[in-house]
Amino acid sequence: MWKSKMLALLLLAASVSLPAQAEKTAEDYINYIELKPFVTNYGGPGPVRFLKAEVTIQVDAPSAHHAVNAHVAHIRNDLVFLFSGVTEEDLGSIAAQQVLAERALQTVQQLLKEETGNTHVADLFFTSFVTQ
Repeated sequence: MWKSKMLALLLLAASVSLPAQAEKTAEDYINYIELKPFVTNYGGPGPVRFLKAEVTIQVDAPSAHHAVNAHVAHIRNDLVFLFSGVTEEDLGSIAAQQVLAERALQTVQQLLKEETGNTHVADLFFTSFVTQ
């Protein structure tokens, strides 16, 4: 008898907590958009240096996903200009690369703010970063 009551209580507790876990809200939405790799020269006059970066953008709403896809050509253009304008000091360490990622995020957010009225992008990551 005691085991059947315990089993009934466990089933009741499980059924009460399941709907709360199963419900997803718009706040739970996270998606990633991988951009085609960027390859550009950088560093100004002097020896030719190349940068290859793979960039992933994090969005937190379906509308943000659509906004990024609608403006992806403009985003790529602005990021190419940003990456081609860096110096060797801008890429010399992991911390410097993180600063560049933050600048890239701000560039994308500013562009989307001007185009759509909202920044849309939650974060930006380098999934691959190679200099030569």
